[in-house]
Amino acid sequence: MREKILEDLKKAMKEQNKKELSVIRMLKGAMQMEELNKKAELTDDEVISLIAKQIKTRKESILEFEKGNREDLIKETKDEIEILNKYMPEQLSEEEIEKIINEAFIKINPSSIKDMGKIMSEVNPKLKGRADMGYVSSIIKNKLSNS
Repeated sequence: MREKILEDLKKAMKEQNKKELSVIRMLKGAMQMEELNKKAELTDDEVISLIAKQIKTRKESILEFEKGNREDLIKETKDEIEILNKYMPEQLSEEEIEKIINEAFIKINPSSIKDMGKIMSEVNPKLKGRADMGYVSSIIKNKLSNS
């Protein structure tokens, strides 16, 4: 993963693609900061988590830009998300997410909302980086409150 990001950085420099270059540089900087904090090189899963955080931050920014009616910043931020999404694993469909959650419910057999953590810890390894965990959490809460 790290090599692909660095290759894309070089490619963006050669092509003088300023928008892509800016996003990849930001991502590279975030990776380096994380590695300094950990004092070790990031694994592919950790890089994916880092990219997911970057995407989440940008989605939150879009909400703020919409409040301020800043269409220019909304478009720019959506473009950044699109560039970052190239490095994410393929996202699961709603049906696939539901199937994994249902399997966790069968395995754990939760009795109340207090079992939310058990369900989340069961589905997290299977869904992390492949689904919006906020969306997953809301599905689980909904299922728990209806049971």
